[in-house]
Amino acid sequence: MADNVYDAIVVGSGISGGWAAKELTEKGLKVLLLERGRNVEHVKDYVNANKEVWEFEHRTNRPTVQMLKDYPVLRRDYVLNEANLDFWAKDSESPYTETKPFAWFRGYQVGGRSLTWGRQSYRFNKWDFEANGKEGIGVDWPIRYNDLAPWYSYVEKFAGIQGSKEGLDVLPDGEFLPAMDMNIVEKDVAKRIKEKFEGKRHFFIGRSANITQPKPEQKRINCQYRDRCWRGCPYGAYFSTQSATLPAAMATGNLTLRPFAIVKQVLYDKNTKKATGVEILDAETNKTYEYKAKIIFLNASALNSTWVLMNSATGIWPDGLGSSSGELGHNVMDHHLNAGASGFVEGYEDKYIFGRRPTGIYVPRYRNIYDDKRDYVRGFGYQGSASREGWKHDVAELTIGGAFKDATCEAGSWKMGLSGFGEMLPYHENKVTLNKNKTDKWGLPVLDMDVEIKENERRMRKDMMNDAIEMLEAAGVKKIKPELDEKYQPGMGIHEMGTARMGRDPKTSVLNAHNQVWDAINVFVTDGAAMTSASCVNPSLTYMALTARAADYAVGELKKGNL
Repeated sequence: MADNVYDAIVVGSGISGGWAAKELTEKGLKVLLLERGRNVEHVKDYVNANKEVWEFEHRTNRPTVQMLKDYPVLRRDYVLNEANLDFWAKDSESPYTETKPFAWFRGYQVGGRSLTWGRQSYRFNKWDFEANGKEGIGVDWPIRYNDLAPWYSYVEKFAGIQGSKEGLDVLPDGEFLPAMDMNIVEKDVAKRIKEKFEGKRHFFIGRSANITQPKPEQKRINCQYRDRCWRGCPYGAYFSTQSATLPAAMATGNLTLRPFAIVKQVLYDKNTKKATGVEILDAETNKTYEYKAKIIFLNASALNSTWVLMNSATGIWPDGLGSSSGELGHNVMDHHLNAGASGFVEGYEDKYIFGRRPTGIYVPRYRNIYDDKRDYVRGFGYQGSASREGWKHDVAELTIGGAFKDATCEAGSWKMGLSGFGEMLPYHENKVTLNKNKTDKWGLPVLDMDVEIKENERRMRKDMMNDAIEMLEAAGVKKIKPELDEKYQPGMGIHEMGTARMGRDPKTSVLNAHNQVWDAINVFVTDGAAMTSASCVNPSLTYMALTARAADYAVGELKKGNL
């Protein structure tokens, strides 16, 4: 628009930013969508989507020696590989410091981590919104499940979530497309677990944002069972900014997309107590620009949105816009994982699997609900799968000759694994701060991480391992191998949350019930930074619902003249 003036500015184009752009443009606002990284065009820029292993330079999806050297953070976990390296931020360009170890995996491009997310899509339950208040932990959520339920339905219908209706309070049902099938081993394990635990533990297909029926109105084709999702899906079968929200926003004619735009700060008018726009740094030219708008949505991902707030209005609040409560940057949460068990399943050697299903199974939380009480609070769920080893499996004591060739013509044994995802509490002392003694490629201060799990999580992790062993034994799994990884670091769940939490009181929270910054009511934060607690389920669906709800409210308030 003329003179760089818009109705709304959205910072960040990932899962929540894409939703903000869609909702605001469809409601008639002229919107500027700012992304710090490069543009990625749907289909065209998924350069590795159709490659086979032998087509990669190093014939593998595993990291090379040079990649291990160049990406010291990404190498800490599975995310570093040759197939989608361009979808991850470069550690050398965007460093951070660690008072305590924190693995921060970022995606700086249009679409953000919506291109690489695990797509597991679950609603929080009623207890998740009540637990903080009842237990005196952190602050009480300013909303309840019923406030968000219609917005969960709204985003599920558009995004496309496959899953089965189970009728569980602990994991509310949603608006589902037909569920993907469990394989024969998973079905039998589910039956045995149901019998052994008298229906108190549940085992079913993982709910995921992979469409099982085409969405022609969105030009999306149903899942092809390739399980190459994080390379970018040329079919649009999984929900991403590129496949769904960005095309919808563009179709309105109301969206301007600006890649290579690093937002340095939100511009704030102390007289009106509102934001007036943002200042950006062009990532290619290092030139600065200002854009004006009536509404600002921060959706740069939890820690980056908080970085922007910390770097804003420092002449009024030394610790940044939204810091008046003393909570900005605090209460960092993730889901702790790498605790569970796996083993071998006998008796299915004549069975194989169909295709490469892009989701596993899910076991919802059963600890600390109803009459179950543990020596910790909250709980965990499991994700996992049963699969048959491929043709590259080891053949014991056979290294040459006809017998070896015959053995490698058969698939390997069936394996079954359960990996826990546990809730991390919102500890005030778990925080990120601006480290002005170190800068990134563009001369901007970086974040310092000071985050750790505590005794509550450590006690929970023991159950996450022991319960997995117990369930696998009950299902007849053999040679069970427990897992309790002491090398787990916060951040490895890639579910950063907190740092600008919602609440009921401006003295104890950064955002109100509609995701508005208490210090500037025309600034909204609807990504992971807004979370008041973490639950134990994957959080992205909640970000979508919060974003759609906040956008609806923002436009209504704008029309009333309140913003």
